[in-house]
Order: sequence, then structure tokens, then C-alpha cells
Amino acid sequence: MKVKELAEIAGVSVRTLHHYDKIGLLTPAIDQENGYRNYSDEDVSQLQQILFFRQLNFKLKQIKEIMDSPDYEKQEALQVQRDIILKELARLDDILQLIDNTIKDDKGEIRMTNEEKFEGVDFSQNPYEEEARKKWGSKAVDDSNRKLKQMGSEETERRFNEIYTKLAKVRHTSPDSKEAQYHIHEWYEFLNEIGEYSPEMFKGLGDMYVEDERFTKNIDKFGDGLAKFMQQAMTVYYFLFGLISASRSSVAGPSITFPV
Repeated sequence: MKVKELAEIAGVSVRTLHHYDKIGLLTPAIDQENGYRNYSDEDVSQLQQILFFRQLNFKLKQIKEIMDSPDYEKQEALQVQRDIILKELARLDDILQLIDNTIKDDKGEIRMTNEEKFEGVDFSQNPYEEEARKKWGSKAVDDSNRKLKQMGSEETERRFNEIYTKLAKVRHTSPDSKEAQYHIHEWYEFLNEIGEYSPEMFKGLGDMYVEDERFTKNIDKFGDGLAKFMQQAMTVYYFLFGLISASRSSVAGPSITFPV
């Protein structure tokens, strides 16, 4: 199947398929006679998997990491994707029920308490990110632990303390300030020296700083409110990373750089 044919049946652009080939996400065979891309049935199946992940808000870099992993199995991935969608359907059903009740409340047909206006719906959780962390986050944790041992506890502790101290000094500034993002970038780079953290996982780690009181207590030793500040700055960094990735994949996109 030629690139134009596949683009038509998959509902994507030819440019998208060219980009997937360029980044090594979907690399078809090349016809030696005419130089055209030839997509096999296996390539078509792989594209389907990529698009499933894209529909679940996974970034291309994360999809590539997952599909390149030696632990990756198509059937297992499909099951995880199915489980995520079922959970999302249940979540949307709860939200739909809440909306219906709110409409009735506004019409005076029923009376809802303030608590009932939020009951049964967790607006704070991202089911996609949670499933991804459960399924594909373990390798990053294992790699981090291994590299931490290789670096030595004293050196690791020194680097941790050094970065935390820098962040504590700027914690009263805005999380999107140049200084805050400079040191959060430094934190992201250090974590990727000892493990493999995608921007999504980095943001999720920041969320844990405020959701898990053990993290909060240890981090706030460097300064009251540091855990919350880091969580906010890591979230900003995550969105900045997304903007940068988008600009780099766009021919006419704006030029965006980290403040480093």
C-alpha cells in the first residue's frame, strides 16, 4: 500500500505519515525501483496502534518508547487501551448523570446540595496518565533505582539537595518565571540522568508531591510550600514541552525555547 492510499483509509494526512517515518515511529519498506514507501499489513496494524494511543492523548515520543520496548506486546496494549476506554466511558456516564441532575436542579424539579453537585465524579484524576504510569512506568522506576546505586548515595543526595535548595530560593516567584523554569528544567534533566521520565511522567511526579504527604513533608523541609511550588512549576514545564514539541513538528510554527 502506498502512502496516499494508507492516508486515505486511516483518515490521516500524507504529511503525518511522512513525519512518523522521519521520527522512526512507523518506517515502511522503500521500493528500490521508484523510491516510494510501501506499507505492509504489519505497518497498517502498527499505525492503528499509534492512532489508538493518540486518541488516548499519548505523545508521539511516549508512543515510540512504549512500542520500541522489548516488553511491548500488541494484544496486551490493546487490552490496556480497552480498559482505559471502559473507565473513561464510566467516568463520562457519571458526569452525564451529574449534568442531567444539575439541569433538573436549575429547573426546580429536584434540590441538590452543594456536596451532591460534585458527588461521584473525580475531576482531579487523569485516567490515561494513571493507566500509563501503572503499565509502563515501572521500567523508569527500575532504571532510576539502578542508576541511583551506580551514582552513589552521597553524590545523589548532594545533587538532590543542591537543586531543591535552588528551587526553594525562588519558590515565592511565579511558577512560570524564568528562574523557576530554569531550575525545574535542571530537575527534569537530572531525573533523566538517573531514569527515563517523559514530560507526562514528570508532571505526574509533581502531582504526587502534593498528593502524597510523605513527599510534601520531605520536600518542604527545604522551605514551606516548596512541594506545591514544584508541582505548579512542573505542570508549566509539561505544557511548555508540549508547545515546543508542536512547534518543532510544524513547518511554519513559532520558535519556542526553554528559558535556559
